[in-house]
Amino acid sequence: MNPPAGGVPDELPGVAPRLRDLRRDRGLTLETAAQHAGLSPAHLSRLETGRRQPSLPMLLGLARIYGTTVSELLGEIPPERDAIVRGRKFEGAEADGWMYQQAGGPGRAMQALRVRVPHGAQGDLVRVHPGEEWLYVLAGHLRVTLGETVHDLAPGDSAHFDSLTPHQIAAPDHSGAELLFVHTLLQSPAAELCLGSGIHRR
Repeated sequence: MNPPAGGVPDELPGVAPRLRDLRRDRGLTLETAAQHAGLSPAHLSRLETGRRQPSLPMLLGLARIYGTTVSELLGEIPPERDAIVRGRKFEGAEADGWMYQQAGGPGRAMQALRVRVPHGAQGDLVRVHPGEEWLYVLAGHLRVTLGETVHDLAPGDSAHFDSLTPHQIAAPDHSGAELLFVHTLLQSPAAELCLGSGIHRR
């Protein structure tokens, strides 16, 4: 089936029930979901009952709100992901002074990263966002502030916390720190509020 100019096939028989089921699974009312998607409740209702076909921008918006992908909305079966990520030399991407390297498979709700935190980088930045975070110190020392409590972590120490707790992460020593970092931020419908323009911004 060839898609029209808008990029979506003329008939998507399985999309309507998936839109309805995903909205209900996320605990969203028709009115709330429609507001977040920039649609009227009546329009979203017609999409969920198959009386209207969604455009690609609508699918992108709804996928983001429901924390899923357009492929899932279309009922496409994703290719089997490789469960193994081989070790390699650290060649991370820089964002706001931190260096990040993917340490897990892409496209999953749980994101795993290897991170290098230089001394003084982002030390005064307080973060609050949906999700959970887990970190494990590989080298150096890390200072983690959770609410009003300050924790100094050494190699082998870890932290696991709710990301809605105001938190700061910094390397107090001039040699910096290196850690493994796992978060569930990307599965949240509010992820775009925290990520900004770069995938590793937190």
